[in-house]
Order: sequence, then C-alpha cells, then structure tokens
Amino acid sequence: MFNPKNLLTLLPPAQPPLRLALRLTPEPLLSPLIAALVTHLMRGQPIQERLAELSGKRVSLLITDPACELRFRITGRGLASDWDKRAGRGWDVRIRGSFDDFWLMATRTEDPDTLFFSRRLEIEGDTETGLALKNLLDALEYDWHAHVAAVAGPLAALLPARRHR
Repeated sequence: MFNPKNLLTLLPPAQPPLRLALRLTPEPLLSPLIAALVTHLMRGQPIQERLAELSGKRVSLLITDPACELRFRITGRGLASDWDKRAGRGWDVRIRGSFDDFWLMATRTEDPDTLFFSRRLEIEGDTETGLALKNLLDALEYDWHAHVAAVAGPLAALLPARRHR
C-alpha cells in the first residue's frame, strides 16, 4: 500500500505557508475550507464508513501556536464547519496542541498515541467521543488509489491497475 510519508518527502515543506494561512485567515473561514478538503480526501477511505458512530459530534481543534481554533461537526461523509460563537462551549470534544504536534499527527510522522500520552496533544470534553476519535486517527491508513477511484466514479475503469509490491 502507498505510504503517504513517501509523498511528503517529495513535497516542499508546507509548514510555513500553512502557519501563515492559520495566522492570517479568520477562523470562521478556515473551518469550512479545511472541512471541505478533509471531506474530499476521505472519499473512498475505510475511515469514512466508521464516521457514522461519531455523526453529529462537534470537535474543536485548538492550535496554540499560532493561536486559532477550528470547529467541525462530524457527518457520515466527513466534516462540516461548525463555527458559531453563540453556541457557548460549542463542542463535544476539544483537542489542544501546538501546530507542530498537529502536523506530526496529520502527516503520520508521529504516532497519535505518543502525542496524546506525552500530553503534547490534550483531549477534553466527552471522553467516549475523544477516545473514539483518537482510535479513528490511530487506524488511519490512506489509500490514494481508492480515493482516486472514488472521485473518478465511472472513469475509474480507465485507471491503470493497482500494482502490489
């Protein structure tokens, strides 16, 4: 199976531009953009099937450096923006940590368990939801071929056959 870590070594470092975007873009605009991107990337992934157990749950990602908060509602397809300052607490579970630690988790450079147990990423709120979310992140193995096939729809038949090593 394709390992996303290999792809990341070929790409230019995304941290500086992403940090800048987090710093300059208003939080209520970031959540819908990131929700749409994540939802798109989940197409064709096994993790998408497991989202039903968390459907309707609201998640806050509180990034401490640069300071920003992203709020999402989990749906059966992926994420939806859930930005509403009037909603009080507005989340069922919050994950708090530095940009670098979120980046390490997102790129699978560091194991999510290591980040949580070393308290570099902290979960607060509904413990059951937090644990289910952590387990989903822990089990994530991205399959680019399945994603492209799901996005291509009927055109997927034209894609080259998957090669196994």
